[in-house]
Amino acid sequence: MSATRDPLTGAADPSTRTGDPGLHRLAAGALLISFRGTTAPDWVLRGLEDGLGGVCLFGFNVADGEQVAALSARLHEAGRPVVSLDEEGGDVTRLAYHTGSAYPGNAALGAVDDVALTERVYHAMAADLARCGVNLDMGPVADVNTADDNPIIGTRSFGSSPDLVARHTVAAVRGLQSAGIAACVKHFPGHGATHQDSHLEIPLVDASLDLLRERELVPFLAAIEAGAKSIMSAHVAVPDLTGTLPATLSRETLTRLLRRELGYDGVVITDALDMHAISRSVGLAEGAVMALAAGADLLCLGPLPTPEDVRGMVDHIVDAVAEGRLTAERLEEAAARVERLRDWFGATRAEDAEGDVIGLDAARRAVSLTGSAGPLVDPFVVEIDTPPTIAVGEVPWGVAPWLPQAEIVRVKPEEADAAALLGRARDRSLIVVVKDAHRHQGSRELISGLLAARPDAVVVEMGLPIWRPDSGAYIATYGAARANAQAAVELLTA
Repeated sequence: MSATRDPLTGAADPSTRTGDPGLHRLAAGALLISFRGTTAPDWVLRGLEDGLGGVCLFGFNVADGEQVAALSARLHEAGRPVVSLDEEGGDVTRLAYHTGSAYPGNAALGAVDDVALTERVYHAMAADLARCGVNLDMGPVADVNTADDNPIIGTRSFGSSPDLVARHTVAAVRGLQSAGIAACVKHFPGHGATHQDSHLEIPLVDASLDLLRERELVPFLAAIEAGAKSIMSAHVAVPDLTGTLPATLSRETLTRLLRRELGYDGVVITDALDMHAISRSVGLAEGAVMALAAGADLLCLGPLPTPEDVRGMVDHIVDAVAEGRLTAERLEEAAARVERLRDWFGATRAEDAEGDVIGLDAARRAVSLTGSAGPLVDPFVVEIDTPPTIAVGEVPWGVAPWLPQAEIVRVKPEEADAAALLGRARDRSLIVVVKDAHRHQGSRELISGLLAARPDAVVVEMGLPIWRPDSGAYIATYGAARANAQAAVELLTA
């Protein structure tokens, strides 16, 4: 965004704060913006021409792979953007937002614990991204999930062991980057020990610096040594490190710890600044300035900021330089790192990969069966509705595509009539499908009520298998991706 042109209209911009177009371009270059729709609006294309750093795509930007490829091609015509999205496999997918992922997520890969398999899965995902014109994946998740009731990480983590998470994070980084897709390892310095969701508030990581180094930081250090091209900051507060600030705004975290102590010189990307942990604490524009001053290079924006918000952020960054709260040198340093990343994009090429085959193979290896389901007789399936997290969104899940012969009902636990469900299941195989029952008391109560009358029922847990009821058979998938569901049904119908 130059000093002479409004990025929203293309006309002369009388509101420009300084006469230095280079400073405005540096400020704009630090932003990864988002937009609604499956085609790029004019303001985005003009912004890319004038230096916007890039875009972050979401499920609402996706119709199918061919459309995303065309969208990305148009974005690349307008500039040299970082084109990113969250493609983690498992529950969090953008390319397969409307169908569910063909790849199991990290919890399933951690359960198998075969690093070669993890690398192959991430290589296959990278090939899908490359065909769509994406050059940076907001993954893998390197959080060590030590809090069973963590509301936002859960199956997105490889597990609760720092060493296990570290070795699979390295495998994921290698899989992505060997296919030409930059990895963005997240969420530094660790989101796995939280009991809150940073989309809604500032979560607390109650860990000493020594514990942080022994647990949370282990996968990130391994990723740095493996050459991860970018790392994402978390909006979490670690009192011994950040005080009351979220890590994204903490110079102690991003500069002293990540840059100096751990020796990282790749691109630091923030988690979305419109998440409440930032937007409702210091505000969007001030959060941008504070994150840059702390050591971030690219500022990710989710779907909430408007074009006017984007322009206001650029102006606020420029004002901060004029006021001495942020230096032009810090912006230049960030721009240089992002430029090196762009050069790496241009020097790498994606290869053909194994696609859905490796995804299903991984899901089959992860799924486990306790007990015996027996032959299915006119199956009646109760899928217990689980509220989606903001990170996952409204991605479809369940066994319906793979059990066409079954009668399937989806119920909210607080509205379900257990007696009526049992009546419909009389003389039939009863299958109960749930996600993360350990986190939802209503789900556990409904399952317990059904099992009291039908101890022969099958329970399929498509989240983390932490709460295990005493049922005729118990299937754990470690995720609710399409591949996980298929693997579970294959066990049921074998």
